Amino acid sequence: MNAVADEVTRLLETAARAAREAAHALSVAPRPQKDAALRAAAAALRARCDSVLAANAEDLAAATDLTDAFRDRLTLTPARVEAMAKGLDEIAELPDPVGRVLTEWTRPNGLLIRRVAQPIGVVGMIYESRPNVTADAGGLCLKAGSAVILRGGRESLRSALAIHACVAQGLRESGLPEAAVQVAPTADRGFVAAMLRAAGLIDLIVPRGGKGLVTRVMEEARVPVLAHAEGLCHTYVHAAADHAMARAIVANAKMRRTGICGATETLLIDAAIAPALLPAIVGDLRALGCRFRADSRARAIVADLDAATEEDFRTEWLDAVLSVKVVDGVDDALDHIRRYGSEHTEAIVTQDEAVAQHFLARLGSAVGMWNASTQFCDGGEFGFGAEIGIATGRLHARGPVGLEQLCTYRYQVIGTGQLRP
Repeated sequence: MNAVADEVTRLLETAARAAREAAHALSVAPRPQKDAALRAAAAALRARCDSVLAANAEDLAAATDLTDAFRDRLTLTPARVEAMAKGLDEIAELPDPVGRVLTEWTRPNGLLIRRVAQPIGVVGMIYESRPNVTADAGGLCLKAGSAVILRGGRESLRSALAIHACVAQGLRESGLPEAAVQVAPTADRGFVAAMLRAAGLIDLIVPRGGKGLVTRVMEEARVPVLAHAEGLCHTYVHAAADHAMARAIVANAKMRRTGICGATETLLIDAAIAPALLPAIVGDLRALGCRFRADSRARAIVADLDAATEEDFRTEWLDAVLSVKVVDGVDDALDHIRRYGSEHTEAIVTQDEAVAQHFLARLGSAVGMWNASTQFCDGGEFGFGAEIGIATGRLHARGPVGLEQLCTYRYQVIGTGQLRP
């Protein structure tokens, strides 16, 4: 290990030890103190909005080779700063997840056993481009009683530091340790490697970014990982869909914000309804700037669509591009989703309740929706105040990760003098 790598590792270890001490203080902090920190951080964001936007403008000016979708994720506006502040206020309003009795039961010998929610400890958050993650992850971890070390992309470093300064102000004003929420003190890529090796110092790694980042984390981590895979989301328009509703949902699911993980990437449409509805959907989306990759059956209906390849149906576009396939009913749609999807979010549009329940019951994905845009897959929209990411794995948490998912649990066993025979 060279001198630079040694220094980066030292920085991580120093930050993680400080986070461990802060996590202990947070784990026993009363709810009013944590809520005061969140509200003070929200107030600081509002008061410092101009400085946060100025820092973001510097990040945008320095990032000259970004795609439109990436630039959208990086960009802050007054409305987005207000959304971060509002998210912190909403987290403060939520019940304290720490110390909740999840379940309890009494054994025949009289022992009372309780399963009680407790903080994870120290969370390492590795993310790309989205400055708002600094506030969202910091606020959620704080309320859930865990310290967090945030390592954003170098392209968003100025923005992250400006946002973090507001969170740090909230911690100071409430008397909580500033080390409870830290931003990596260096943009060196070696800091990520040091985080992934930090077993015993960091309790959970949460990657939030593109496929390359998540794959690297999964391959290299010696710390448990709460994975956020691709958002290869599908909207399936069933034969019994209301035409106007289907058009509105598909347009929103694809084009509201194309660069987020909840954006629909593939439209599946029943053969029975496609001749009447697909041309209208294509027209709506074209008017919004969308391009298409379509199978032969869709192109037989709308002749000027570009032909889709096998790989197109495996692609998370994160752009104004939509894959289109005509299917023969709900089970054909489900087969396509199982083959090509990433188990993130899928939606069905139909007025047939039995078909909708069939679809929802057979999905393997973290989130299934009926007659709603896939872009509702978001912690704020779920009432979590914010989210630390969308978990697509099979263990611990799935879907938007909020306060409850940022807790683990322990057991309390209460007796009256029982002895084991």
